[in-house]
Amino acid sequence: MRGDFDLHKSHKRHKWHLNILTAVLLIVIVGQIYIFIYVERKIDRSINTLKDNVDNKFVDLNAGFNSLSDSVNLISSAQTSLEDELGSLRAKTSADFSGIIEQEIKGVVTIKTDVSQGSGFLITDDGYVITNAHVLVGARLANIYTYDNKVYPADFIGYDSEMDLALLKIEGDFDELEFGDSDEVRIGEKVLALGNPFGLSFTATEGIISAMDRKGNNELPYYFQTDVSLNPGNSGGPLINTDGEVIGINNFKVAGAEGLGFALESNYAFDTINQIAEDNLNMTIL
Repeated sequence: MRGDFDLHKSHKRHKWHLNILTAVLLIVIVGQIYIFIYVERKIDRSINTLKDNVDNKFVDLNAGFNSLSDSVNLISSAQTSLEDELGSLRAKTSADFSGIIEQEIKGVVTIKTDVSQGSGFLITDDGYVITNAHVLVGARLANIYTYDNKVYPADFIGYDSEMDLALLKIEGDFDELEFGDSDEVRIGEKVLALGNPFGLSFTATEGIISAMDRKGNNELPYYFQTDVSLNPGNSGGPLINTDGEVIGINNFKVAGAEGLGFALESNYAFDTINQIAEDNLNMTIL
């Protein structure tokens, strides 16, 4: 009997030890799982923190690049403005139009048709060109030559025979000329004509405004009289002031006379071109 009791007691101790071992193993396993979860979460937090820091650095870097780009653009704009002012100042004080010519000649074009040729200039950066209507009389096609020696076929938009103006269109991005206020022009003011006299492309001639509100061939008092040298081929080209603004469109000269040229005042040209665009495109372009 005693032997059986000892065996039963030994069995209970063994079972107790096994339970303790099982409990310890469970605690170890749970502890390992907890440590794994804790470490994984800490790693995730570290990765997220690192990602946020990297994202913030990229945001800061991008902001820095944008700020630098804005600064460069501001400096470039200020430089362009300063160059314009210096060109205008030179033209006003010393009759040196070199700065004005360099800036504005890029907007002047040569117009060649199958029957004649003349001048014109770009009035928008997307390729609208104006010239005298008589440059296109009898023509079946027209090509436009820009200052960078490129040739573009011209689409005819419309014209006004009384004001002798025509609107054309070419495709591309261009340097356009800006209109000035012809009502602010004064007699004696220095002016510059840009055009293609006798086929001599992109020629510049200078002079002054000799009189205002002269009558043209249409008997309308809408023309500047100027002593700027105008010749066949100048028709349709811009008459520019010392600020680089178009204050007239060169139109005609008195045959056999020197220093008697006439240009349509810019305010009338501005209104006429917008009316042509309205009639033919259902919109204004200036």
